[in-house]
Amino acid sequence: MTSRLRISFARERDVPLILDFIKGLAEYERLAHSVVATETKVRKTLFGRRKYAEVILAKVGKRAAGFALFFHNYSTFLAQPGIYLEDLFVKPEFRGKGIGKSLLVRLAQIALERDCGRLEWAVLDWNASAIDFYRKLGAVHMKDWDVYRLTGEQLEKLAQES
Repeated sequence: MTSRLRISFARERDVPLILDFIKGLAEYERLAHSVVATETKVRKTLFGRRKYAEVILAKVGKRAAGFALFFHNYSTFLAQPGIYLEDLFVKPEFRGKGIGKSLLVRLAQIALERDCGRLEWAVLDWNASAIDFYRKLGAVHMKDWDVYRLTGEQLEKLAQES
């Protein structure tokens, strides 16, 4: 399988495929109701004047098998950029064939090519198979850190404070 595996950066023509992967991931994570992304929004934010994130695609032959969407963050302690993996998804029929690992290997290579000090991501606490997969790769759970988020009304409210 992996001998026919090709990983490459997504192009603008891949926007419909990227959105399909986003929806597939949301369905897997039981969050399909939260997806408001559209092809127009994906195109603008990934391939517009200002690019907010990047995508690598895994294809087996001509079949799309998985994707990873990532962006740069910054570590003040390291004084280096890092890569934050927002989404990693492999279609069910391609799981267990090393494609997820291949995507992470490519991300690690990109991180080193770009002089990044780390590669990090979040995982849902109920996703035991993903947690086990990441631990087998040597990833460390950051036990002392909890993620907080502002969205929607709360984000707007904070932005209006003076």
